Amino acid sequence: MAKILIVEDEKNMQEIIAEYMQRGGHTCFTADDGMDALLTLKNNPMDLMILDIVMPHLDGFSACKMAREMSNLPIIMLTAKSNEDDKLKGYDLGADDYMTKPFSPKVLLAKTNALLSRSSALPADTINTGKISILTAAHKVFLDGKEITLTHKEYELLHFFMSNPGQIFSREQLLNRIWGYDFEGTTRTVDTHIKTLRQKLGDESRHIVTLIRSGYKFEVTT
Repeated sequence: MAKILIVEDEKNMQEIIAEYMQRGGHTCFTADDGMDALLTLKNNPMDLMILDIVMPHLDGFSACKMAREMSNLPIIMLTAKSNEDDKLKGYDLGADDYMTKPFSPKVLLAKTNALLSRSSALPADTINTGKISILTAAHKVFLDGKEITLTHKEYELLHFFMSNPGQIFSREQLLNRIWGYDFEGTTRTVDTHIKTLRQKLGDESRHIVTLIRSGYKFEVTT
């Protein structure tokens, strides 16, 4: 069904994850560290990456950041840490979801399938607001005619906002809609992603309006 890159230096864990992904019908590629992962991504476009944080040579945070410069594929990070700041750092670098060790391989497969489903279920049309254009069939965003690079979640947020102009969404609603009900995180994740999305949109970020105690809305202004 999909090509999945598993980046994990513990061979036993790597094999367990690969086994469950293959049971789900996916084709698996493996890498023992961040450097191997980036080389694999360069030579073999992937549909999703499962990325451990603590690895030799190049850690998961660094690998995530560099992978984002190469691709907007969904990324699930694996960590033995439950510290919220570590998770927010990962999201800030472009991760889409987290699994904290120890975890259920069945749940990881479910999260993988959900991310793959959301990333492929895009309507084939173009959405325009101001200087922002989304070519949804190609999963591309243009700002004043020039393509900009967004992470998978930044893209989903912008697409959702532009598809529902003028509607107010709480952080909880955005979290459930974009990350899913089984997401391991807090509403601070929404704020972090909207902050980076605004930075990439520049002056056009004026369309994303923060409403105190209410949430956010996408305002179509002239």
